[in-house]
Amino acid sequence: MNQPLAYVHPGAKIAKNVVIEPFTTIHNNVVIGEGTWIGSNVTIMEGARIGKNCSIFPGAVISATPQDKKFNDEDTTTEIGDNTTIRECVTINRGTADRMKTKIGKNCWIMAYCHIAHDCIVGDNCIFSNNSTLAGHINVGDYVVLAGMAAVQQFCSIGNHAFVTGGSLVRKDVPPYAKAAREPLSYVGINSIGLRRRGFTTEKIREIQSIYRILYQSNYNNSQAVAIIEAEMEATPERDEVLEFIKNSQRGIMKGYFSN
Repeated sequence: MNQPLAYVHPGAKIAKNVVIEPFTTIHNNVVIGEGTWIGSNVTIMEGARIGKNCSIFPGAVISATPQDKKFNDEDTTTEIGDNTTIRECVTINRGTADRMKTKIGKNCWIMAYCHIAHDCIVGDNCIFSNNSTLAGHINVGDYVVLAGMAAVQQFCSIGNHAFVTGGSLVRKDVPPYAKAAREPLSYVGINSIGLRRRGFTTEKIREIQSIYRILYQSNYNNSQAVAIIEAEMEATPERDEVLEFIKNSQRGIMKGYFSN
């Protein structure tokens, strides 16, 4: 806190053991939790709420005003959970009147040059690789991985444990546990590697595969597949999560992959 080459607004609330490197600027109405490290040349603007033990690398801009012409200087925030790492030159915009906040969960890893736009809600334990981009009003679940240069269109949703391959353009919702690839974005299996790493049993992975086999490989439309899954498969948290996601999808879910 005694860094003479950084500027910290007197109205910012910063824990005593936060480290702030030279040439960083922290604006008014900012809260930063214990143990957080702020690298040099970082800009943290009004409305930032940064948790404990975070790391923010040089060049990042946190809580800048939204790139949205409808924004009317509402008192909105950017919330970043504990133990989250934000690498070089990441930009995260604060919310608009729609949701009043942009939120990044705990234990996330946001790699260099990613952009997270206004009113995005990102869950815990997510990994966004370099240059991944979220447009506004996007919902991302827990344990989601976006590979490098993936771009997600506004108002889309991505379910828990989903994996989106590098360079993908997400125009439709990606259901939980699914792996998405190709152009146009398509279902190419479940994220079995990620699920095993997180302790899912072989039986549970097979159950999830059975759900998606009905949904994507049995020539049913989505409504028919949902009805069959509900009627024929035992109710489990994973089954119900997938069904709830499909029923609540506003943009519709991605299609299955069919080779020409």
